[in-house]
Amino acid sequence: EDYENVTPATEVLHAAPCKQTDIYSFAQKYSPVVYCLLFILAVVGNLLVICVIRHYRSSQRGRSCASSLADTFLLHLAVSDLLLAFTLPLFAVQWAHEWVFGLTVCKISGALLSLSRYSGIFFLACISVDRYLAIVHAIGSGCKRNTFHAQAVCAIIWVVCLALSGADIAFKQVGDAATFGHYGLLCQAWIPRDTPHWQVVLQMISAFVGFGLPVFIMLYCYVCIFRSLCTATRRQKRKSLHLIVSLVSVFVICWAPYNCFQLADSLQALGVVAGGCLFGRVLDIGTLVTESLGLSHCALNPFLYGFVGVKFRRELAKMCKEMLGRRGLLGMEEWRERRSRKATSSLGSGTSENTLNSVM
Repeated sequence: EDYENVTPATEVLHAAPCKQTDIYSFAQKYSPVVYCLLFILAVVGNLLVICVIRHYRSSQRGRSCASSLADTFLLHLAVSDLLLAFTLPLFAVQWAHEWVFGLTVCKISGALLSLSRYSGIFFLACISVDRYLAIVHAIGSGCKRNTFHAQAVCAIIWVVCLALSGADIAFKQVGDAATFGHYGLLCQAWIPRDTPHWQVVLQMISAFVGFGLPVFIMLYCYVCIFRSLCTATRRQKRKSLHLIVSLVSVFVICWAPYNCFQLADSLQALGVVAGGCLFGRVLDIGTLVTESLGLSHCALNPFLYGFVGVKFRRELAKMCKEMLGRRGLLGMEEWRERRSRKATSSLGSGTSENTLNSVM
């Protein structure tokens, strides 16, 4: 009686007194499938990114000071996306059945979802700043851009995002979903009736810190990079601009619709927009769909920041070749090479085999 379901992070918005049976029915069919699919893609892709980065660092140990700076942000980005992905099966179970994991897991999973979302977006902005420094200020930055500075920045980001996720720890509750026409338990953000302004405050912080500020940083950095690339050759310019347009476009496409629906909900809460049941229904379903679109960014990040890069694909192929080694078709090449060397010298054969066993 003391709480009102106002604005969930991964759940449908409340639009009392309108009935929301059809909205809950749609969420039961839509959310479990999408969340499970995103979970699989995000886990596989980001684990590959982590493995490739660790393999590349092992092979590049002792080289230039700034060579692994971008890899540091990419590694933390992959960890952030993995943390987000691990919360998706919990909410998939919630929509398929009900929340069965208790209040503590509800608060932790909600906070972890916000922590991963904020940190992932900030790491994307850090990658943009790193590319800006490497291309626009290549001569002046030099060894000032080292891994120690990158690790310090990452630590600050994690602390700030942990503080931002404190709202979920405070407001996440497990309550009955009778307003949806379904008498079950849902893990949602429940705002006290006497403090409705918290809804608008939290949504504005999410829109500004989680979208507006990172987009501004990314656009500024990439516009400066675009100007700097005007002096490059046509082929280099096309490759770089293609990647830049892809990064900014996918980020905006994924998160802009969700933030627009959040803004519309805030305007409705402030009384600026007077919406009826139809407006509330569109707002509820739109928030549900657009949030899943935003969460899909954790599965797209490995492809954008990893698989698009030529060096990353080359390192992935090298790692797979070393892992498979002498098995299957990849092992046939080494087997033929050993046979040819064995024909010339038995000593050369032993040396070749030792070299193949220590590719790193």
